[in-house]
Amino acid sequence: MIHIFSTPEALLPALADFIVLQAREAIQQHGRFSFVLSGGGSPKRLFELLASPTYQSQIAWEHVYFFFGDERYVPATHPDSNYLMAKKALFDPLTIPEAQVFRMNTDLSPAAGASAYEQAVRAYFGSSPVRFDFVLLGLGDNSHTASLFPHTTVLHEQTALVKEIYVDEVGMYRITLTAPLINAAAQIVFLVYGTGKAEAVRHILEDARDIELYPAQLITPATGELHWFLDQPAAARLKKQDGIVY
Repeated sequence: MIHIFSTPEALLPALADFIVLQAREAIQQHGRFSFVLSGGGSPKRLFELLASPTYQSQIAWEHVYFFFGDERYVPATHPDSNYLMAKKALFDPLTIPEAQVFRMNTDLSPAAGASAYEQAVRAYFGSSPVRFDFVLLGLGDNSHTASLFPHTTVLHEQTALVKEIYVDEVGMYRITLTAPLINAAAQIVFLVYGTGKAEAVRHILEDARDIELYPAQLITPATGELHWFLDQPAAARLKKQDGIVY
């Protein structure tokens, strides 16, 4: 489903409300809520909102476990670290214990870091199916999501849950959840706003399937739900169609 809002200021509270609902349902059903975070500026504003007085009491944070969709291969203290951004915007304000945060370990080699993260994910779910409750994704203007970049080998990964990848476009290694793991989630939400993303949004939602050019087209939930939360500038290139909610 596609949800379109006039501005980010209207979009972000609506998405925060949706997360509250999903967290409550998951905690009621199985005692905890697994929440996969995205990096970047757009999620930062969402995280700050969730940690604000308006929302901090609406979720039983002691039952929320945080994961990451991807990570840049920089130290955890580096300004470009997705973990550091989430720590400052969300974990520290809410005093989330370290045991509830699954950080991608960039102190290890890329391959070892990816392997360790997959082991941590599998250990979290134990004998249950590996299925996150909620995956938050962003969208690059080149149509990548997580660290699933155009023309990279990880786009064709079918067995690993987590994979290291060297991205020529940015000149560095990344660790990323693979498309099969993301697609197993109960809820997947793209958070996208701004005029600069309009062309990529159109490619993903309306163009013919070409995962090499438009990797975010890989995100097609197996049995869960897929939602797009867009502002009007990001949705400007879309044709009006069924399934769009204004």
